[in-house]
Amino acid sequence: MPYKHNEPRRHHIPKAKYKVANWPAYDRALQQRGSLTVWITPEALEAWTPAKTGKRGRPPAYADLAVETAVMLRLAMGRPWRQTEGLLRSIMQLLGLDLPVPDHTTLARRSARLALTTALKVPNGAVSVIIDSSGLKVFGAGEWQHEKHGGKPHRTWRRLHIAVDPDHGDILAAELTTTDEGDASQVGPLLDQIAAPIRAVLADGAYDGDPVYRTVAERQPDARVIIPPRSTAVPSGTAEVAPTQRDHHIRMIAEKGRLGWQRAVGYGKRSLVETAFYRYKVLIGRSLRARSLSAQKVEARIACAVINRMTSLGRPIFQKVS
Repeated sequence: MPYKHNEPRRHHIPKAKYKVANWPAYDRALQQRGSLTVWITPEALEAWTPAKTGKRGRPPAYADLAVETAVMLRLAMGRPWRQTEGLLRSIMQLLGLDLPVPDHTTLARRSARLALTTALKVPNGAVSVIIDSSGLKVFGAGEWQHEKHGGKPHRTWRRLHIAVDPDHGDILAAELTTTDEGDASQVGPLLDQIAAPIRAVLADGAYDGDPVYRTVAERQPDARVIIPPRSTAVPSGTAEVAPTQRDHHIRMIAEKGRLGWQRAVGYGKRSLVETAFYRYKVLIGRSLRARSLSAQKVEARIACAVINRMTSLGRPIFQKVS
């Protein structure tokens, strides 16, 4: 049973009820997600075939942007490569365009080595970011083998690390790693992807520790770090003369309690990263389709771009029902 330790006092906290205040606009946004013109943009069609460079050797028939567009269409519509190829061909025919369409083997091969150097989203100004991670399952022959022949199943997981803008719901940075790499080790790579000043970095207690504070200070010296210290945390040796941000958190928790500290520093926004993961796993899925780790990294990053494009079409505005 989930949250079994809170069962005795659950009845004291009534579940809040909300309604969507902008339902007509949000309803139109949900319909637009199925529009093909959202995913096949004029910019992609214009750069579909790369210009000749004059260099020796055969030039590529399709630009990286064309392959990236196909991957976005595949993830948005939830189709395998062959159906994605057929969908692209039908779109070109309906638009009356004489553009070549990559076959499914070319899409699978090229997508595994795409160079995704562009930012997922470029903020207009300073932002606060929430960092967290979640697991994505890798399906393989081990699942079928276990179903048919029995025995111990072979399960593999990847860990998706993201940094989310709580004000707009955009995924600003993403990293896919194996389960051997810890959460704290990915704070630096995530912050390096954000081309904007950072006001604050929020994370849960798994990120508590001096390495994370140092990583944020090296890249964003003026950024606040809002991470709940562990229950056994003690102030640093310089807490009396030169207290750190973590020392301030420990002192405030001792004075106001953890709930009071959460309200004072705005830690409640951290739950919005869970909304981003829920959105990812509902719209994209809980598993990765690619087989190799390099292709999985590309898939996860493009999936985050798909989520951002869907979010930009319109988000629900929830209003609490009294």
